[in-house]
Order: sequence, then structure tokens, then C-alpha cells
Amino acid sequence: MGKGQAMANPLYDELFGVHSGKSTPFLHLPDGQILTHDAFLQSAARFAHTLTASGLAPGDRVAAQVEKSPEALALYAACVQAGLVFLPLNTAYTVDELTYFIENSGARMVVCDSTREDRLRPVTETLGAQLLTLDADGTGSLPEAARDQPTAFPTVARDADDLAAFLYTSGTTGRSKGAMLTQENLLSNARTLAEHWRFTGEDVLMNALPIFHTHGLFVATNVTLVAGGAMIFLPKFDIDTIIDKMPMATTMMGVPTFYTRLLDDDRFTGELVKDMRLFISGSAPLLSETHVRFEERTGHRILERYGMTETNMNTSNPYEGERRAGTVGFPLPGVELKVCDPETEQEVPQGDVGVIEVRGPNVFKGYWQMPEKTAEELRDNGFFITGDLGRIDGDGYVHIVGRDKDLIISGGYNIYPKEIELVLDEQPGVLESAVIGVPHADFGETVVGVLVAEPGAAPDVDAIAETVRDKLARFKHPRKLFVIDALPRNTMGKVQKNVLREQYKHLFVPA
Repeated sequence: MGKGQAMANPLYDELFGVHSGKSTPFLHLPDGQILTHDAFLQSAARFAHTLTASGLAPGDRVAAQVEKSPEALALYAACVQAGLVFLPLNTAYTVDELTYFIENSGARMVVCDSTREDRLRPVTETLGAQLLTLDADGTGSLPEAARDQPTAFPTVARDADDLAAFLYTSGTTGRSKGAMLTQENLLSNARTLAEHWRFTGEDVLMNALPIFHTHGLFVATNVTLVAGGAMIFLPKFDIDTIIDKMPMATTMMGVPTFYTRLLDDDRFTGELVKDMRLFISGSAPLLSETHVRFEERTGHRILERYGMTETNMNTSNPYEGERRAGTVGFPLPGVELKVCDPETEQEVPQGDVGVIEVRGPNVFKGYWQMPEKTAEELRDNGFFITGDLGRIDGDGYVHIVGRDKDLIISGGYNIYPKEIELVLDEQPGVLESAVIGVPHADFGETVVGVLVAEPGAAPDVDAIAETVRDKLARFKHPRKLFVIDALPRNTMGKVQKNVLREQYKHLFVPA
């Protein structure tokens, strides 16, 4: 590409296309196989041909609920190359939940695991979407259709402001919101993180994260691609496999659960990680105790950072300098962060708690088909109101102290209580409910449901739990359900969830 020549498709060209023809390792697979950069791009090109041959045009949405595999990652690359908007969906979502996402996004193509095909077929037929399958072993109707397609695809021109992906984030009203992420949102963040965390083509990243989520897809994968490195690409966190493959790795990204489970295994030693240069944690708060134990065991200080679906990454502890436990570090280069009074919208004095707002090229374009919600949370001046409560200490470190809207983060997944409460409130004998997050050593937080019975009724807690299992993804299921006489309320009648959180805070973490 000549000097000054504009990229035809910035995200594809810089993440993927730059590796065309390279025989360098990209994915180290659990069975020992290595997929090169070029072999991966050839697979993506075949998929891009298949999608466009199905009649998809630039800007169309492709929804994917598939298990993690090299082919699933190639589907993401194919969508970027063909100018399609990629919509990865949690593999735990039920058909009821998927129906909403497909309908709301207007997805013209749905790719699912073959075990879900029969249940999803009526939905896609009703909504006018095509349906293809892709299984964890790389088989399915999508790879079958792509098998004889050319291994090169003419990249579709896209602008930096064009949409590249939707990520759905649960709504506080129970209605999920599609966060619209542009090419520039994803690319600028990947560039910044790769530089900030010193990623190079020599790095091998341990990636056991799901790829339907910002963390495993747009942080781990995009950073690796922009740096030209490789990933140990694991379908899930399996302690034996992680420990077996660790000597091959130089870096790791994980949620706090990964690190607590490693520390619980005697095989995880300083000697095992002697060739590692960086451990990164995010998606949920890391307990200070975990920081201390990890450093004592390995000599490494975990680097904690802060991001969200709508913004990718906002802050990071420093690569060089003090990585301070209990903080998420400083705003990333190019990202502005301020702490504001939610009532006056003015910045609060340093050290005071307020709502965190961020602005930068990483901040999303808005919520799909929700202009009112977009206007509520994305200011005209470009600042996004995160809903996270935080403060900035005297040294400039950002502390997250809570969440403005009772969001629960369990094992790295965002859970909005209202969505669960709507299901609980419908159940026989239930007058009302409140769902809270309580501390959990392994998941950071876990879900607890508190029910109030209708007069004279005795709700069947086991039957209610079974209904919840059918209607909601597993990570949203309350770990415990309690029936109490009345929910605590303030003088304005608002449920005091803080009182409930205090009451049940030692359920899973001893006092």
C-alpha cells in the first residue's frame, strides 16, 4: 500500500489483510495443530464468499450463536472483509432471548450450532432470516457451503465510521440494547492497547475467554492481530490444559475466576510462568487478596483494566510503574474520563464519588433503534455516561466503587436484575421480587433472588427456579431464592437493594 493511500477497509486491512500470505503461527489449537495467519485468512475468504453468495450486502447483520472455534473466529473476519455487521451472541442464550436479538437487529443471516437448528428454524423463517450451522468441530452447513469457494475475496470498502459489530447489553428495563460499534471504535482500541501493553509479533497470548464478548474477541483477538502475534486458542478455561500450555505463552488475559482457580492449583508456580511477561485481568473486580497471593506465588503483578460493551477499554493500570490493587489504573491514551455528580452533571472534586463518564474514539455510536436511550446515555459532546460509580485518587488512579443501576457482574458477564425480576414476578404466588448481586470468591459476584409472596400464597421456590432455567441463560440464574415478608423500602417507596445486599453479603463469602 503506497504512502498516503487510504485503506479500503481499515479494520480488515490492519487486523487481517496485513497478514495475507504469512506462514507465521496465528492459532495454537488444543490438539497441537497450528493454524497460520494465511490459512486462517483463506478460511475467512471462503466464508465471505458464502455469505455474499447468500445475498447479503454491506451493512447487513450476521448473528452468530456458535461455540468457540477457529471457524467461529473466521466468521468474524469474513464479516469484516465483506462489510457485514457481526453480532456474536452468548452460547447460553435461550430461544426466547435469541428471538429478540434476531428480530431487533434485523439479522438477515443467523449462524448457530446444529443442535439448536431445529428450535431456531421456525424463528428465522418467521423473521425472514437465513440459517446456517457451524459446530465446535468446524463442521456444519456454513463450512460445507464454503468448502469449494475461492480462497481470496475482494475486500469490501468501508469507512472508519461504518458499523462493524453489534454487541447486546442487557437493559435495566429488561430490554436488551444493541451497542453499535464502528470500525474506528474497534481499531483505535486495538492499536492503543497493543502499544500500552507492549504487544509484538513475538507474543503468544493464552486465550481461554469466550469470543461472544468484548474481552475475548475485541480485546484479546484484535490486540493479537494488530500486533501480529499468536494465540493459544482454547474453547474454554480448563485448568489442566492451561497449565500444560502455559510454558508456550508470553501473555494471558482472563477474568478474576481464571486467576483464583490457578492459585487453587499447586501446579501453578513461579517456575511454570517464568517465560510469561504479562497477566491481564478484567470484566469483573479482582479482589486485593488475589493480587497479593498471585504476586507472592509468581512474582507477577496482575494488570487490571476497565472497559465495557459500549466503549471497549477505557483505563488500564500501567505496564511500567505501580499496578495498584483495587484500582483500574489511568485513562488510556486518547480516552478522556471524568467523574460527575449524576444530578448536576458537573465534575465532582478529586476523591469524591460520582458517575464515570468517558469520551474517545473507543466510544460506541449509540444503541440500535433506540434513539431515546442513546440520548439518555450518550451526551451531545460525546461523553458516555457509564453508570459506574467511581472516584479518582490523589495519584490519578481510577477506582470503581459500585454501579449506578444495580448491574451485577458475575464471572465477567453483565447481568441486569430487572430482566430476572420480570420472570420472577410472573411466577405463581409471587407478589414482587428483587434481584441482587452478592460477593462470591470465584465469580466476583453471584445472583440472589428475594421474593415476596402474594397474600395467603406459598411460592414453590424449586418450581420457580426450574422456570428461570428454561427462560434465561445459565449465568443469569439466581444461585439462591429467598421468600421474605416485605422488601425494604425508603420513604419514597424505592426498594433498598443496598439493605438486601448487606443482609445477604456473607452467603458465599464467610465474614
